[in-house]
This record gives sequence, C-alpha cells and structure tokens, in this order.
Amino acid sequence: MNATATIAGTLESLFGVWLGPILFAFFAVVLSLGANTLFKRSIAFFRKQGVADALPFERLYWPFRLIVVLAGLAVFLDYAQLPDAAVRLLKHLFLILSIVTAAWFIMRTLAVLEQFVLTHYRSRSKQSEIAAKKVATNINLARKIVNALIIVLAVSGVLMTFDTVRQVGLSILASAGIAGVILGFAAQKSLGTLVAGIQIAIAQPISIDDVVIVEGEWGRIEEITLTYVVVLIWDQRRMIVPITWFLDKPFQNWTRSSTELLGTVFLYVDYAIPVETLRQKLEAIVASTPLWDKRVVRLQVTKATDKTVELRALMSAANSSDLWELRCLVRERLIDFIRINYPGGLPKVRMEFEGGAPSVAAAASSAVEE
Repeated sequence: MNATATIAGTLESLFGVWLGPILFAFFAVVLSLGANTLFKRSIAFFRKQGVADALPFERLYWPFRLIVVLAGLAVFLDYAQLPDAAVRLLKHLFLILSIVTAAWFIMRTLAVLEQFVLTHYRSRSKQSEIAAKKVATNINLARKIVNALIIVLAVSGVLMTFDTVRQVGLSILASAGIAGVILGFAAQKSLGTLVAGIQIAIAQPISIDDVVIVEGEWGRIEEITLTYVVVLIWDQRRMIVPITWFLDKPFQNWTRSSTELLGTVFLYVDYAIPVETLRQKLEAIVASTPLWDKRVVRLQVTKATDKTVELRALMSAANSSDLWELRCLVRERLIDFIRINYPGGLPKVRMEFEGGAPSVAAAASSAVEE
C-alpha cells in the first residue's frame, strides 16, 4: 500500500512538473499552425479579389508567424505552471525576440510597400521611363535609410533590456555632448558617406538602370546603397564604386534626361569615293533596320588630309544598346559596299617619280620610309 502511494505521489509530482512545459509547447505549435492558416487564407483572399497580385506578400510569412506565436505565448506564460525563475527568463527572452521580430516585420513590410508603390506608379503613370527610374531610386534609397534607422533602434532596444547596459546608457546620455563630439570625429568618413547617400537620393545624378561611363567602363547602375553603387559592366562584370565617387568626380550619364542618343561611324577613304552615293547607301542601311529611331541620319566630310578623306556617318537610336548595334551594322555594311562597288575608293598611297621608273634601291628606300 505504501509502495503504491509512493508511486502515485511520484507520478503526480512528475506530471505537475512537466504539465506546464508540455502545454506551453503544445500551445506554441497550435499558434504556429493557426498563424500559418490565417496568413495563407488572407493572401488567397486578397489575390482572389485582384488586389496587388504581383506583390511579394510571401516575404511577410515568417515574421508574421513569429509575431503571432510570441504574442500568444506571452499571454499564456502567466497561466503556465512554470517556476518563477523560468518565467522571468522566458519573459526577457520574449521581449528580445519581440523587438527583433517587430523590426524584421517592419523592414519586410517596407519592401512590400515599395513594390506596391512602384507597381501602382507604373500602372497609373503616363510619365517616361526616366521619371519611373527616378521614383524607383527615391523609394529604394528611402527604404534603405529607414531600414538602417530601424536596425539601430532595434539593437538599442535589445541592449536596453539588460539592466547593466541600461545604466551605462543613462551615463552616456548624461554626457551626450562629449560623446557626440568624439563619435563625430571617429565616424567622420562614415557620416560623410551616409550624407552622400542622402544627397544622391535628393539630387539624383544617377538612378537605377542609368547608363554610365565610370573609370572608362560602360555599364548600367544595378544597385544603389547608402555606401556604394553597383555598376553592371557590359561584359557582366560588376564594379563596386563608393557612393561619394559620384559626388566628387565627373562621370558620363547617358540616360540622365533621355535614353535617346546620337552615334558616329568614321570612315577614311580615297578622294575618288562618290560621297553622294555613299550618303544614299547610308540612308538605305539605317532605314532597313528597326534599330534606327528615324530621327537623325547624315553623312558628312569632316576632314581632308593629303592622303585620305574622313567621312562621319551620324545616326540616332532610342537607347545605348540599339545605338551600339546600329553603329556596328553601319560600319560593316558601308565597308562592304565600298570594297565591292568602289575598290578604288579605299585608302591608297600615291607616289610620282621623275625620269622614269624608280630603281630597286629607291623603291626599297621608299618602302622603309613608309
């Protein structure tokens, strides 16, 4: 009888010890599954209504799920049969996780809102592609600045949950003037970079997808951050440029106000070439390709030397990529046209001799001199 009572007491005590953690874990699983179902049904409802079909709502899935679980467990914690030390530890842990998750959720929400604004702007606005790129650059940089502030506030909030750090923080705040001066000198370059990022966002000398010439390289602006800019070079290399570079040094922006460009092809031919015929051929070449935007096509004699004539073929295109292809096409077809139809129009060197044909020694001397 005593043995049975002892076993029953032991089982009762074990059941009492483990009941709280078991219920706690079970409640966490139930909350997670409930949050999962709620999120998916909400997204399915919005998609069914045709509201922002292209928005990446899936990026909110995990932070939303974690917020629901933490909120439910925080409420359940007061009713769970757990030791006081464990309750205090879990409350502190939940507070830290709540701060981090809230910051994560806000940052993901800003990314979704950015996509919503861009999609709405593109669908409603009749502005040019240049205006759309400026809006995209402004929103992108604004989101990154807000994200940086959120991270700073989240880290500060987590640190302030510890009593020791809170006391240190209060002491620092008491001497904020001196600390600000010291930090200002120590982080002068970093602050200058941050200010440069804000200047880029306001003045916008560059925008996302702009065509630029940086350090002699042709490329497109792929990404703009608060500290650096990623330039996608034509051969798929990526140049990482400090953001201050675009404020301190000159560079070429081919799409600052328009994507339309003029391009040239130079040819060096003999004086015997019929320029008007070549001009007509140029007009026929550009008219036969969709690369030409039908704005400008000209052939001009821009230089004449003692040996050749310099011809400049001028043409226009809607963007830099089309212009490059058009220039290569014109150059190739004009050279073929001259070679096939006017071989005498190719550059040549003329020599005249008095008193008959030159001797072998004179010819060799002339060849050496050339």
